Amino acid sequence: MAYKDFREFLAALETDGRLRRITVPVDPAGELSCMARWMYQALPEERRFALLFEKLRGVDGRLVTAALGASRQTYALALGVAPDLITERWVQALCRPIAPVDTTVAPCQELVTTGADVDLGRLPVPVWTPGKDAAPYLTTLTLTRDADSGIQNLAVYRTMVAGKDKVLVNLSPGRHGTRCWQSYLRQGRPAPIAWAIGCEPAVHMAAVANVPYGVDEMTIAGGLKGEPIALVKAKTIDLMVPANAEYIIEGEIRPGEFDQEGPFGEFAGYMGPVASKPVATITAITCRRDPIYYGYVSQMPPSESTIIQSLGNAGLMLKQLRHDLGHASVRDVHIDLTYGGVLAHGIVAMKPLYPGHAKQVGRLVADLSFLKRVTVVDEDVDIRDAMHMDWALNARYNPRRDTVIVDDVFCPADMDPAVPRVDGKPGINSKIVIDATEKTESGTFSLPPAEDMDRALALWKEAGLPSFDIPKRCKFMLSRG
Repeated sequence: MAYKDFREFLAALETDGRLRRITVPVDPAGELSCMARWMYQALPEERRFALLFEKLRGVDGRLVTAALGASRQTYALALGVAPDLITERWVQALCRPIAPVDTTVAPCQELVTTGADVDLGRLPVPVWTPGKDAAPYLTTLTLTRDADSGIQNLAVYRTMVAGKDKVLVNLSPGRHGTRCWQSYLRQGRPAPIAWAIGCEPAVHMAAVANVPYGVDEMTIAGGLKGEPIALVKAKTIDLMVPANAEYIIEGEIRPGEFDQEGPFGEFAGYMGPVASKPVATITAITCRRDPIYYGYVSQMPPSESTIIQSLGNAGLMLKQLRHDLGHASVRDVHIDLTYGGVLAHGIVAMKPLYPGHAKQVGRLVADLSFLKRVTVVDEDVDIRDAMHMDWALNARYNPRRDTVIVDDVFCPADMDPAVPRVDGKPGINSKIVIDATEKTESGTFSLPPAEDMDRALALWKEAGLPSFDIPKRCKFMLSRG
């Protein structure tokens, strides 16, 4: 289903029982994020839901978090597919991107505030780690533009609210938004920047894919949605912004303006350091009437941001291996739901076609990504089943023979808490590639034949025993015999 806007998706979540309305008054500077943390830390993934806070103390408006990334089920609902088809849907979208279209009909510009009337304090921007974060933070989509090519970039950069019309943007070396900003800096011009809050699900999903620089993520969003994303010209800067968003915050980064940003709770589960980052001056805030604020809850995993990143970047990795690098026997890719696409554990399911094929693919994944651990298994392993993965590692992995250590890996910024800083700079990291595919003929599985198991299942039901879904690992094993 192609949701026309964020509100239509929220309605679908509520109909499906995956959204809860919080009607008691909640403080966005403290209580709100703590409630969201309890959900992620205490509830199993299948029981999580989006949180819609309807009464916020000290500020007008409503706020949603965990809408897309409460679980694989909510993410799948946003894509309009079954959870098992998320990765394949990503591959289709990356192979068939759809360019955005321009429009002048823009719900995001129903109300426009500019100049001296701009005040970020009127928005319900939360403090995500109360008592530790330096200030409220925008955790949403960030749009920038390359001054030379004119191509826009869509990503997520944490943004610290530093005043009614000032923010500090976490634009770090190597990030695409940094390259866009610096392309204006080289010309001595202010760089346009905007934050889009509460867009169609596909736009939020596309923003976290680590695609090459110069790829317009809005085309990927179109592919995920199945139709073009409508964009409108921003009111005060030279950017095209999502027309159906709840809020658009417009601004510019002026040459030479920096300040200290942080600390902020990071995806790795530790507080990020204070560092000098560019200042952006807000030039306009536009929104719908009665807008709904949407912010990702991140920090200590599991969290919304890591789930969104994991699912999207797994699809990107599968597309690269199959279509860009020609490894057609790769069946599936999974990235663990704790660290997202960065410093995480990536698992590849494939049919090795020749000796060393699995290690070759594992090394490629390690080189192409920020993943710290890469495990390659056969196509008969359910890579999202922790018990089946442990079985494969126990049954098919010889550590001395099947392990590759990749040394001398640079760790960007302060991402990895396991890597100490040396002379104030990030240290050198390493990666591990594990080939847990079968190397010898191990014989048949010690399960009864499929027809015997089917007869037993019929008797199970006849006996009135509890119903269950057959695990994928069992289906794989029974099909092999």
